[in-house]
Amino acid sequence: MAGMMARLPRYWPGILVLCALALAAMTLLSMGASSAGTLVTATGKHSIALEVADTPQTREIGLMNRASMPDDTGMLFDFKETRPVTMWMKNTYLSLDMLFLDEAGMVTHVATNAQPLSLALISSQGPVRYVVELNGGAAAAYGVKVGDRLEHRSIPAGE
Repeated sequence: MAGMMARLPRYWPGILVLCALALAAMTLLSMGASSAGTLVTATGKHSIALEVADTPQTREIGLMNRASMPDDTGMLFDFKETRPVTMWMKNTYLSLDMLFLDEAGMVTHVATNAQPLSLALISSQGPVRYVVELNGGAAAAYGVKVGDRLEHRSIPAGE
């Protein structure tokens, strides 16, 4: 036993590297892969690749520290319950449009062109279950209005 304890310290760097790699892998997995969503507006059905933020950690990070985001992509925040929500742009370098959605995926409020890096709170203006963040100007390009809806596997159909 004493011999094994004497050898243990030389394994620590390897163990620390493995732990760091495991933590990085868990973080990437928890960020969620992109999945298809369809934004249904008066101008038609618009396909959007959505990264899902559905854990406290992924919702806290959101789109922070990203220099760009491709067109027709965004992030879907699932708060797991319907309640008033506030968002902000801390450490977010992109101008964003935010679509606030009820439990059925219906748009209840639209906030456009949120100021990058701002700490100002952006209110849902009522209870919501989901928020979709898109590049600034995308809501206007899609013709998004209150009453439009998002179809996505995270949103139960038929509610």
